[in-house]
Order: sequence, then C-alpha cells, then structure tokens
Amino acid sequence: MARKPLTQPRKQAAQARSRATVDALIEATARILVKEGFDKASTNRIAAKAGVSVGSLYQYFPSKEALVVAVMERHSSELMALTRDALADAATLPVAQAVRRLVTTAVHAHGVDPKLHRVLAEQIPRTGRLANTERFNAEIYNMFFAYLEAHRDELRPLDLELAAFVCVTSIEALTHNAVLHHAERFAEARFAPLIDEATRLIVGYLQ
Repeated sequence: MARKPLTQPRKQAAQARSRATVDALIEATARILVKEGFDKASTNRIAAKAGVSVGSLYQYFPSKEALVVAVMERHSSELMALTRDALADAATLPVAQAVRRLVTTAVHAHGVDPKLHRVLAEQIPRTGRLANTERFNAEIYNMFFAYLEAHRDELRPLDLELAAFVCVTSIEALTHNAVLHHAERFAEARFAPLIDEATRLIVGYLQ
C-alpha cells in the first residue's frame, strides 16, 4: 500500500524573512499548478521558481502535497473572507437584496484566480482535504441559516434547515459551473443576466 503523503507543515514561519520564504513557496506552487498541473510539479521546481534552495523548502514543508494544501488553505481563506463580508453586509437587507448580494459574491469568489480554483478542486481527494471543504461549506450554510431565521417573516412556510441547504448548494453549483466550466459563454458582461436569473430562482423558492 502506498504511504499517505505528509501534508502538515514542518514548522510555522515566525520571522519576517521566514514568512517571506513561505509566501514565495506557496505562490510558486500556485503558479506551477496552474501552468503545468500537479503531476509536473515537484519540490525542486517549486523551490527554483520561488528562488530558494530545496533544503529551505523542506525546512517548512515535507512534500509537494503539503505545499498544495497550503495553497488550498490560503485560497479558501480569501474566498471565505469575501463570503463572510457579504453575509454580514446582507444581514439586515430584505431577502431579494440579500440573495442577490450572495449570488454576486459567489460569482466574484469563483472568479478569484479561476484556473487555480479549478486545479485545487481537482486535487482535494489527492491531498485528503475534503474535510476542510466540508467545514467551509458548513460555515456558509450556518451563516445563511441564521439569516433565514432572522427574516422568517419574509418567507413562505419552510423547513429552514432544508431551505438553507437548497439555497447554498444551488448558488454554489450554479456559480462554480458558470465561472469555472463555461467562462467562454459567460463573459464578464454576461454574468449580470446569470446573477439576475439565479437570484430569481432562489427568491422564488424562498417566497
């Protein structure tokens, strides 16, 4: 049986110079993944692109899988920050406005380095980081459920737990597929109609 690759960092960067090295390694990994794919990435290639020795790389990361996980975590943090901000801003908005805000944010979030997003989505099973994705989705679900609870008087009679699941899953599926797999069809100018239709779909279901 093949040994499971180590994906935890060896140590955390404490000094500014160390943090700069780690940032350079993570950025180099991201760019190589986008340009050449996971299979052609190697610790030697990553170190060279980052401008550090492979020995320095191994001080912080035990494998290229650990570097890919670091890229995933950084990318997910950026997307989660966008989503948290959107839901916080939408907390007091009427349902139609709040849903539009969430759909718009989902489109923009998937548009943050979409080629990298696609590669990372493909690598989740390989790195064993599915649990991280599930935690990310659970946080969004819980935030949206809290919004629905606070605006129950605007909704038709619903099982709010089920409604939150249906809405979050639908928005994620629509925006993920549109931005990552049909970008040529949904050029920047055409995301507006997509946002309109997705908002109409979700609001119609809720009300």
